Amino acid sequence: MTVYLSSAYLAPVEYYTKLLAYGQVYIEQHDHYTKQTYRNRCTIAAPDGALALSIPTVKPDTLKCPMRDIRISDHGNWRHLHWNAIESAYNHTPFFEYYKDDFRPFYEKRYEFLADFNEELCHLICSLIDIQPVMKRTSEYKTEFAPGETDFRERIHPKKDFRLEDPDFSPQPYYQVFQERHGFLPNLSIIDLLFNMGPESLLVLQQSNQ
Repeated sequence: MTVYLSSAYLAPVEYYTKLLAYGQVYIEQHDHYTKQTYRNRCTIAAPDGALALSIPTVKPDTLKCPMRDIRISDHGNWRHLHWNAIESAYNHTPFFEYYKDDFRPFYEKRYEFLADFNEELCHLICSLIDIQPVMKRTSEYKTEFAPGETDFRERIHPKKDFRLEDPDFSPQPYYQVFQERHGFLPNLSIIDLLFNMGPESLLVLQQSNQ
């Protein structure tokens, strides 16, 4: 079974259930980059509720720029702002102290390309959760899929309702630090699960796959 996914910044829980469920994963490099997708944004549980963090990108020369060519902008001191937001959101979670030194370097080192940054973060998270997906970058943009191939490139999307897009995904509630204030917030960035649940993250992912 093969799944096609877009590149994603600290992707939501749903995305990682696909990395767990499929034997072969292709990360799309040749899609036209569009804003307001998980390619450059994630959603975390902040003290005031769900908070979207977006990585600024360099405006491409052409309207139809492939994802693999999208460069990260240094605009607005975003690395510092994102790390501060993550720290203030997750400082009191059971596992933030345990994992923070794995994540901090991503907010200190400068990456040129968004796809590289997302990929290295994804590999780190997979190793921390203890999943070993076989991941490859696409070599072309496919529009037709064979039996056994599934296309989630545009279905896992912050503007789309996962309940309608993905009936196989049933987010299992888990402990969240601000739950008493906001209730359980499903399908946040994978770091929300990781910092709250640590090694049990894998179990939650398994239970969220129908």
